[in-house]
Amino acid sequence: MTDHAHPHEHAPDQPDTPATHWQLMEAALRELLIEKGLFTAAEVMREVERMEGRSPHNGARIVARAWTDPAFRDWLLSDAGAAIRSLGIEPGPITLMVMADTPSLHNVIVCTLCSCYPRVLLGLPPAWYKSFAYRARVVREPRAVLAEFGTHLGEDIELVVHDSTAELRYIVLPQRPPGTDGWSEEQLAGLVGRDVLVGTALPVAA
Repeated sequence: MTDHAHPHEHAPDQPDTPATHWQLMEAALRELLIEKGLFTAAEVMREVERMEGRSPHNGARIVARAWTDPAFRDWLLSDAGAAIRSLGIEPGPITLMVMADTPSLHNVIVCTLCSCYPRVLLGLPPAWYKSFAYRARVVREPRAVLAEFGTHLGEDIELVVHDSTAELRYIVLPQRPPGTDGWSEEQLAGLVGRDVLVGTALPVAA
């Protein structure tokens, strides 16, 4: 089911690949705005470094709180932006929806057109998320794609694929792993990585 294989072997990056039309346009616009004094090259570099320094840590914090606080979980599922801001995390201006896994349902996130991704909460998207192979195949055969990530789900579990857009982002709220009773939020957050928040992996207590 979709709201709207990724093989792990990818071609190596090719830094000498010619810039695309849009990359050239971005560079020209950036240089023009710098020349007009709207911002400086140093400010651009600081913003790039800030964006590249993001990680899935915030997303993991949100999941850990939802696992330990039923009221927060309900709030998160009904109004994700407000619930997330209550933790001192700014989710950004784009609408965010949190999709909860259940014993009979598993959620997976994709952006079939490009690579829309909740970067504020998860950091930069991995190369596989942006690849045509993942974007095309996870919609058609999500069970096979997840198996290639090592995530094997029973045939009785429904898979729902959520297609992100420029106006809407998703993250997955996985089920809390068994054997974690009494764990602190910090310990629980340590079980939640980027792939768990996208839905291609499951949290597992060590």
